[in-house]
Amino acid sequence: QAPLVESGGDSVQAGGSLRLSCAASKYTYSGNCMGWFRHAPGKDREGVAAIYTSGGSTLYVDSVKGRFTISQDNAKNTVYLQMSSLKPEDSAMYYCAAARYCYWPTKGSEYYYWGQGTQVTVSS
Repeated sequence: QAPLVESGGDSVQAGGSLRLSCAASKYTYSGNCMGWFRHAPGKDREGVAAIYTSGGSTLYVDSVKGRFTISQDNAKNTVYLQMSSLKPEDSAMYYCAAARYCYWPTKGSEYYYWGQGTQVTVSS
């Protein structure tokens, strides 16, 4: 089992929706925080959303509040990112990552496990 495996990325029209999934091992998921990050060409990596796996509290970057929802299924060691009302500026490679604490906002340096990424492309 890879530490983290993302899936669900796709090409969609602006205004559309996608749900990303991040499957983790029990060991990786035992950390207290799981986060979603994105990295677009020419831009810095940024944290999009994070969740405390033990309690479910969530954090979001301002630009996605009200549009994205992070959730978890602890029985499956899986974290999701439901993305709605997608905009072209949401286009990026999306990564799942784990940390001991949900440092936020962050570019991700505190997160120590990373998935391979899943591409989200939103066209206008």
